[in-house]
This record gives sequence, C-alpha cells and structure tokens, in this order.
Amino acid sequence: MPEQLPLLDVRELVVHYGGICALDRVSLHVEQGEIVAVIGANGAGKSTLMKTLVGAKAYTSGTITFKGEPLKKEAHQVVKDGITLVPEGRRIFAPLSVRENLMVGAYTRSNRQEMERTLAEVFDLFPRLKERLHQRGGTLSGGEQQMLAVGRALMSQPKLLMLDEPSLGLAPIVIDAMFETITRLNRQMGLTILLVEQNASLALEMCHRAYVLKTGQIAMEGTGKELLEDPRVRKTYLGITD
Repeated sequence: MPEQLPLLDVRELVVHYGGICALDRVSLHVEQGEIVAVIGANGAGKSTLMKTLVGAKAYTSGTITFKGEPLKKEAHQVVKDGITLVPEGRRIFAPLSVRENLMVGAYTRSNRQEMERTLAEVFDLFPRLKERLHQRGGTLSGGEQQMLAVGRALMSQPKLLMLDEPSLGLAPIVIDAMFETITRLNRQMGLTILLVEQNASLALEMCHRAYVLKTGQIAMEGTGKELLEDPRVRKTYLGITD
C-alpha cells in the first residue's frame, strides 16, 4: 500500500515582513485525526504561521500541501478546501446576532438543509449559543464570544480546524471548558486540529504532538508527553526547574 500523506504538510517555509524573516525554513506536518500544538514565546512567529496557512499572508519560499495538493493562495479557497481558522482575539462581528455570526461561517456552503444540521450540532456543543441566538455578538461575555468564534468556524465543516490562542483573555474555568470542547471535537467527532497556544502546559497535555517555535524556527518537536517531560521545555515554557 502507498504511504498515506499527511493532511497538512509544510516544508521549508520562509515568510518575511519587509526585510525581517518571521519564519525561517519551518517544516511541520499534521496527520488526519491528530491534535498538533505549536508553542513558543511572544514574537516566535506562531500567529504568522497560522495566517500563512489560511492564505492571509504570502510566503517567500517553501511548500504547503493540504490533502496532498498545493495549498490555494486565496483565503476563501483555503476555507472552501477545508481549513478554517479561529483567530486570536476571536474577531466576531459585534453588531450581528449570534445566528448571523454563525451563518457567516457557512458562506462557502449552499445546501440550506445541511447548514441547519451543522447549526444544530454547534448548539449541541455550545447550548449557551442557542440561548443567546438573537443577541448581538458584541454583548456576549469573553467565553461566549470564544464559543461563537469556534462555532462559526465549525459552520464551514472544516477538515482542519486551526485555533490561534484559544485561551487568551479567558477565565480559568472557561479555559478548561474550551479545552474540553476541543478534545471532544477531536475524539468524538474525529476533527483534526492545529492550535497555537501560549499556555504550554495545557496545550501539551491535550495534544498528540507538538512543535516548539523559537524566533521563527522549529527548535524542538515531539509528542506532548515527551515535551512536557523535557527539562528545556519545563524551564523555558512551563516555569518549572527540576
């Protein structure tokens, strides 16, 4: 049997902002059904990586393949092919209702019946959104807005869900609930997930594999368990000195 290709395969990716190299020969892959985390300090290039993978940032060189095909250059085509990003800071449409925000996420779809079925699945995952259905997005709490951002992404029926700092600005109890939801999406629904997260401990505990990004380069990689136990990661990213 031929070797199965990764769902997402990034090789020797180089990205510049003007004369500054933000990503320097970054290579990583995500297999079907995995949760893969990217951790690193502020300014390491994590958000740049995510923006590049959804077509919002051009890259200088390297290759990105998704489902064995070169990644499309246009952001809307990337979504149509099955990659959706929950951006840092959520970026919901504050004046729109919860329902309207969710339906924005389904803009690449045309079958109304299937869209309503996905909507029901989102409400099953986040019952609070159904309770707030006609409420404006901007009036929701931070945790509810994060639910809405994830729900909006799920409305496109992604093959790969990407999350950029999903715990940012949330209370600890809300963070725990959000990460439980991410795990449920993966384990019960089979959704492949790539997440960038500054809370390294949480990310490494829940992921299958992880990469450490340091000043635009992959410094380390391994299973979540391996990196949790690595003294360099424990000292630099977890604040633990053995």
